[in-house]
Amino acid sequence: MTTKEIGLVFSPRERIDYSKNSVVSQQITKSKTGNITLFAFDEGQQLSEHSAPFEAVLQVLDGRALIHIAEVPHEVQEGEMIILPANIPHAVYATTSFKMILTMIRG
Repeated sequence: MTTKEIGLVFSPRERIDYSKNSVVSQQITKSKTGNITLFAFDEGQQLSEHSAPFEAVLQVLDGRALIHIAEVPHEVQEGEMIILPANIPHAVYATTSFKMILTMIRG
């Protein structure tokens, strides 16, 4: 976060744009305790299965997605959140174009 962004009021949905056939990401803040990143997925785009050493919270801002956690599918849509446990494989698939906030919490 830059000095000019301190106290900046913004809409996360409007801060990031879709890009055809792409996944776009924009880090909002990063610290030793965690980070917040915006993502915009075009329909059909995905993040393949992976795991992270920290718990994360995924909040859908726009559209719908299919989130697999330990191979179990979960449908999430605008306004909903899902917790991604630490060290458990997960994947993200855009069933429509969708935007999300990912908050990673370093323990």
